[in-house]
Amino acid sequence: MLRACLKTMRGAAVSGCLVLLVMGLAGCASRPTVKQQREQAFEEGRQKALQEQTKDQTPVVLFRGDVRNTRVPWREGLTLAEALVTAQYTWTWDPRLVTVTRQGETHSINPKRLMRGQDNPELEPGDLVEVRH
Repeated sequence: MLRACLKTMRGAAVSGCLVLLVMGLAGCASRPTVKQQREQAFEEGRQKALQEQTKDQTPVVLFRGDVRNTRVPWREGLTLAEALVTAQYTWTWDPRLVTVTRQGETHSINPKRLMRGQDNPELEPGDLVEVRH
């Protein structure tokens, strides 16, 4: 490809072709690498949020997704439904995905059972709740 580009173009066009080629090669990354980098950045952000939480000494439950408030103050007996109301879910439809991550373990919650009050676990400080429509 580079040879064909060099043969057909001269002067500034050649340097432009080289710039495009170098930029294309420099920006290449495999999907697994990008996914791993994204997950690592998320975990670093989560750790930073947990560190800020310990500075305040106020225990919280963290939310990610379709909510207005990403930090909900934790109290003894706080349930997922109560925390979700406090976090202010932003969609008019019921969520299709609800997960609770505690100490690195992710647990899926059935949204329909949650809305019926059948699957409404108590949360602990530092839990991460993800809610998606």
